[in-house]
Amino acid sequence: MRLTFLGTGTSFGVPQIGCGCAVCHSADPRDRRTRVGALVETDAGRRILLDTPPELRLQLVAAGVDGVDAVLFTHDHADHVHGIDDVRAFTARSHEALVMYGSAPVVGALSAKFPYIFDDRIRPLPGTSKPEGRLQALAEREPVEIAGERVTPVRVPHGHAEVFAYRIGPLAYVTDAKTLPDEAVAVLRGARTLVLNALFPTPHPTHLSIPEAVAAAERVGAGMTYLTHLTHRTSHAELEAMLPPHVRPAYDGLVVQV
Repeated sequence: MRLTFLGTGTSFGVPQIGCGCAVCHSADPRDRRTRVGALVETDAGRRILLDTPPELRLQLVAAGVDGVDAVLFTHDHADHVHGIDDVRAFTARSHEALVMYGSAPVVGALSAKFPYIFDDRIRPLPGTSKPEGRLQALAEREPVEIAGERVTPVRVPHGHAEVFAYRIGPLAYVTDAKTLPDEAVAVLRGARTLVLNALFPTPHPTHLSIPEAVAAAERVGAGMTYLTHLTHRTSHAELEAMLPPHVRPAYDGLVVQV
C-alpha cells in the first residue's frame, strides 16, 4: 500500500493570507501546506481518496492522479469537502458515478450542500458535464470492503462535531481529532503507519496539539506516525527537530510505503 499526502495544512493553509511570519515566507517547499487530504493506493492498484479539499485539482495534478475508485470523507467542514467539484474530471471520463462514503450525518450534509452531484434528477445540459456521485453511509466500527481493502470507521471528537477516523488495512488515518477515545485506539492499534493531526505546540479546543499528538501516537503504537493538518506556527525543520524518531511531520507530496 502507498500513501500520498496531497495536502497537510490547516484550514487557513500555509502561507496564510496576509501573514508576514517566517514560515509563511519560508523558502523550504515543505512549508507550503495546502488543505489536508490524502490518497491511498492499494497493492492491487486501486485508489481511495481521503477528503476533497479546496486545492484538490492542483493536488491531483501534482501527484499525477488520473482516477480514483472511491472517496472517504472524514467530516463535512469546508476545508475537507469544498474541492468536491473536481471529481468531475474522473466521472466525465468514466461516465459512472463515483461512490463516496462517510458517516450518516456527513452523507446527509453533502447531499444537501451539493444536490447537483448526488440527485439523479438534476441532469447537465447537452454538451456539458457535472460531477456524478453516489453517497453511502458507513456505520461506526463496522468493517466494510472499499476498493478491495477492509475499512473500519471510528468516531473521534472535534469540538462540537464528530469525525470519522479510518483504519484502512495497515494504515490508520486520523484528522481533526481533539482526543483519541479508547474505542478509537482499539480500532487503530496494530496499524503499521498512523497519520494524525497536530495543530499548535499549545492546547487547542478542537484539535490535538503537537505534544498531545505525540502522546496519542504512543497509545496507538504504530511503527511510524506522520503528523498532518499543520499550521504556520512551526516550520517543517523546527517540527522535525522537536519530534521523537518514530514521529515525523508530513508535507505536501510526501509518498510513504505503508
